[in-house]
Amino acid sequence: MLDRSGGFVIGGKVVPINPATPNRTLSCDHGYVEYFLPANPRKTSLVMWHSSSTQVWQNRWDGGEGYKDMFLRRDYPVYLWDGPRVGRANWSCESITYTPSSRDQGNFTAWNMGPAVPVGLLPTAAEWWPDVQFPTTNPQAWPAATASRYDEFDIERNIEIETDAAAIAADSGKLGNSIVYLTNSAGGLRAMKTTGKSQKDNIKGIVTYESIGYVFPIGDPESPANLCTDPGPACAFGPLGVPLAEFKKLAKLKSIQFVWGDHRAETFTYVAQSRLCAKLINKYGGHAEVLKLGDDAGLKGSTHIPFADMDNDKVAGLLDKFLKKAKLDGYVNDDDHGWRDHH
Repeated sequence: MLDRSGGFVIGGKVVPINPATPNRTLSCDHGYVEYFLPANPRKTSLVMWHSSSTQVWQNRWDGGEGYKDMFLRRDYPVYLWDGPRVGRANWSCESITYTPSSRDQGNFTAWNMGPAVPVGLLPTAAEWWPDVQFPTTNPQAWPAATASRYDEFDIERNIEIETDAAAIAADSGKLGNSIVYLTNSAGGLRAMKTTGKSQKDNIKGIVTYESIGYVFPIGDPESPANLCTDPGPACAFGPLGVPLAEFKKLAKLKSIQFVWGDHRAETFTYVAQSRLCAKLINKYGGHAEVLKLGDDAGLKGSTHIPFADMDNDKVAGLLDKFLKKAKLDGYVNDDDHGWRDHH
């Protein structure tokens, strides 16, 4: 049962655009939040941060129940976040150039559905990974999935704009006093940057699903030698250097989990970076781990977006365990609602 739902904008700027009319302004570079608050809520809010679109949190690939409703049923307050310039927060303070390109088939490999870009318009049966958790025989599923993608503005400057707004949202208290970010793809890098920028301590955990990009402490001898500084596309996916004081904020979280699906070798750049990032977080007293769904949990055929996969109920079960282990699963009034954990 929901107590209420709604949405709001947060962060951003109000700027004059035309010098000839200084009393006319544009509200821009803000984020947008859609929220769903259960009647009997748990203490921890789940902030779902996409890289492709909020649709991936709303439904399974075949249109079945997605993470949003799964965790509402578990009584977690759920917040869907659209960062500045993407999705429902697309008013930019600067000029934007959009150039259409043939992205549909490229999503197939970007989302780890198979080993190579399909030869034809639609993937054939032989082009999917043999065990893929996608409804490959559903003729509507693939077109619907690839059509849901937003333009992501993958440049480092936009990472800063997005995380400025996200840090304001976290500090505002409007996302609750105990936040766990659930992220996908490049959203993981942004959640880590947001934690470093936040001025309060209400961010309690991060779970990244196939995070493409990581932050590392500047000056640490174990950090990668090629930490990015370019504001453009060269550093869109890191590795980004942050001051040690900001990195140590990650070590203060109750728990961080970097999750990977199948067909991701240990030599894959971002798997290797996730292990190094976890190592350095733990070096400074944190609690970070890497979880491979196939090797560690026995879940085969996961895509780049495992929480939308056909076995997303099993992936959700792993998140249940993470939240319980980190003691982030309590109710606002444990005396009234603790019985639920035993039924």
